[in-house]
Amino acid sequence: MLRLDTRFLPDFPEALKAHAPLLEEARRSLLAKRKTPGSMLGFLDLPEDTETLREIRRYREANPWVEDFVLIGIGGSALGPKALEAAFNESGVRFHYVDHVEPEPVIKLLRALDPRKTLVNVVSKSGTTAETLAGLLIFLDWLKGALGEAWRRHLVVTTDPEAGPLRALAAREGLRAFAIPKEVGGRFSVLSPVGLLPLAFAGADLEALLMGARKANETALAPVEESLPLKTALLLHLHRHLPVHVFMVYSERLKYLPQWFVQLHDESLGKRDKEGNRVGTTALPALGPQDQHAQVQLFREGPLDKLLALVVPESPLEDLRIPPAEGLEAASYLFGKTLFGLLRAEAEATYQALAEAGQRVYALYLSQVSPYAVGWLLQHLVWQTAFLGELWGVNAFDQPGVELGKRLTRAFLEAWK
Repeated sequence: MLRLDTRFLPDFPEALKAHAPLLEEARRSLLAKRKTPGSMLGFLDLPEDTETLREIRRYREANPWVEDFVLIGIGGSALGPKALEAAFNESGVRFHYVDHVEPEPVIKLLRALDPRKTLVNVVSKSGTTAETLAGLLIFLDWLKGALGEAWRRHLVVTTDPEAGPLRALAAREGLRAFAIPKEVGGRFSVLSPVGLLPLAFAGADLEALLMGARKANETALAPVEESLPLKTALLLHLHRHLPVHVFMVYSERLKYLPQWFVQLHDESLGKRDKEGNRVGTTALPALGPQDQHAQVQLFREGPLDKLLALVVPESPLEDLRIPPAEGLEAASYLFGKTLFGLLRAEAEATYQALAEAGQRVYALYLSQVSPYAVGWLLQHLVWQTAFLGELWGVNAFDQPGVELGKRLTRAFLEAWK
């Protein structure tokens, strides 16, 4: 399960009551757009798409030979799959992410892979992303050179259901292709084939992941006082004057989740509103307890310009007891305790210390780092982002500020001949 804790924000219950009409209107406004083409609210339906789940499972079962899985994609096409695969890979399949264009790591990867045992998944909704196309061209040449006509079995495409260069390539060459629904944007696509296909090869429990996401849908539509996404959206809305939103996860298995959240939050909400005002807060990723030794000094004694969210598991799947040792009496307070007990104590200590220092901080407690709980968390954060778009008067589903950089990149490349 997912539980919100606001013990150090004693003013929040009254604020929730006072802002209930505003939150109801934000939800009503969002849901009213659901049937409008181009509203990009398809994320609502992803947890219910059992047919796509069956197709992905059949594809996985038909390809037991895969030992290395290469995902070529960037941004929303890679951050979500990377976060979930790192947490739940039980299969032994090795995963590699070509989500960059630095040549040396790509060369090193190509030299290490056996093409006969490698599946390459190229992921792009538009099929026109420069970094993804560059990676595809390199790996396509590598597969053809090593495997001849057998290369097609080793390339699978995840893209728009009808249009774009990748869809055309798949049709021309007879490649297996999975569709990202028309009404689902890249950074909202982790529960589509973008994330589910890699996770199938990782051996993750996809049914539990989607079941958790369905629970998030249920809570999003609950009365205001019970709706977790409306509550956390209100927390961010009330603190929108604080420019930094820290997202700190106390789980090594979820170490890539903050990076996924940063894109979701920043690219969705850093916009100009209807009056032309610049709005948005800057999401900052953090990992506990490592960042207790890196960033927390700043969080405690630096500027009071942050709203901090701590994501803390409440119980482990397994634990490890810390044994005593003669000559290390300085560590006697650890004797007989467990690693998870230490992790939880550090999270609670940081939570209290930040509050005592005057920072605004709340916690989201996960029952465990399990597919069900994490599926709930992911979909919860997507709902939170969508609600904030309504509260802040911006379209959370476009990214006009990204397009200029793409155009300039292409112009530079065409000029460098």
